[in-house]
Amino acid sequence: MIEKLIPFVDLAAQQEELRPEIEARIRGVLDHGKYINGPEVIEFEARLAEFAGAVHAVGVSSGTDALIMVLLAKGIGSGDAVFVPTFTFPATAEAVLMVGAVPVFVEVEADTGNLDPASLETSVEQVALSRLRASAVIAVDLYGMPADYAGIGAVAERHGLTVIADAAQSFSAEVNGRRVGTLAEVTCTSFFPAKPLGCYGDGGAVLTDDDNLAGILRSIRVHGAGQRRYENVRLGMNARLDTLQAAILLPKLTVLAKERDRREELAAKYTGRLSSSMRVPVIPEGIRSAWAQYVIRVEQRDRVAAGLKERGIPTAVYYPRCVHQQPAYRALAQDADFSTAEHLSERVLAIPMHPYMDAQTAEYICDSVLETVRQV
Repeated sequence: MIEKLIPFVDLAAQQEELRPEIEARIRGVLDHGKYINGPEVIEFEARLAEFAGAVHAVGVSSGTDALIMVLLAKGIGSGDAVFVPTFTFPATAEAVLMVGAVPVFVEVEADTGNLDPASLETSVEQVALSRLRASAVIAVDLYGMPADYAGIGAVAERHGLTVIADAAQSFSAEVNGRRVGTLAEVTCTSFFPAKPLGCYGDGGAVLTDDDNLAGILRSIRVHGAGQRRYENVRLGMNARLDTLQAAILLPKLTVLAKERDRREELAAKYTGRLSSSMRVPVIPEGIRSAWAQYVIRVEQRDRVAAGLKERGIPTAVYYPRCVHQQPAYRALAQDADFSTAEHLSERVLAIPMHPYMDAQTAEYICDSVLETVRQV
């Protein structure tokens, strides 16, 4: 038995591998002293866009701010309905409320936990009977797997919706060879430390091929700045990506594809060992997940988590409550069936997933999960 606690996400191992490059980059920032919008930000944006295959990448202060900025740039506000999956982190709906619009919760797919296009269609039709304008949909790539952008896009096209990808968990994922960042008109991502591409604080980015939208976003992130100093042409925010965080992200971006491959190998091992005894992630054909988390579904989840903790294995629940069940959002919940999302919220359990796990630890985790599930 492994006596010490196994890390859920091993950022220390990644730092050990990249420390010389990260420290050199940080020294560079300290030397030139351009802590806001320094050259590392410009370089990182270019490399991020190139990695994703997008024309533009706009570095921002967080994934949440990225969502808010896109909604502001699209002119979405009072009277607008924005469709969001209810099985997600509340920041997705929070961003909608921050611009004065109304989040409309949508049911998710049973297999993936991602937004269900058929339920989206129904929700849009219901909103059409209200006083709200159906304006946009934010599709969340849960656990690192891209949502069904083909299905969602078809609904959006019929009803004139803007599709916004919330790729906080999925950066480096692919659909039929196309990477996240090009699957929707505009993509928002997060660089929270535990994400597939994470910095050492808060950070995020918006990716798009739209030149005009990119220009508006660059204005919004600096208080709505215009072409001249102290000229403000629109409502904006203080939402810049720090130069130090960009410096840290640059070395991490160079190993992201390799880390994604390692995550895939670990996920395959988990699935091979666990699939006969419990529900494991379902990855549709043509999709490569970023594997931000590996999530099993179990009955008596709390007992399973407690049993794994006794064996030194941490777990996490993403998410124990749907957004429509959260106290801050209950008043917004529509009269709709969210039984699939609620079912998932009662059973999902994430086990350690990171690209620096050795084979012995992975086998120990599989043995422990199987043993614990049998015992509860």
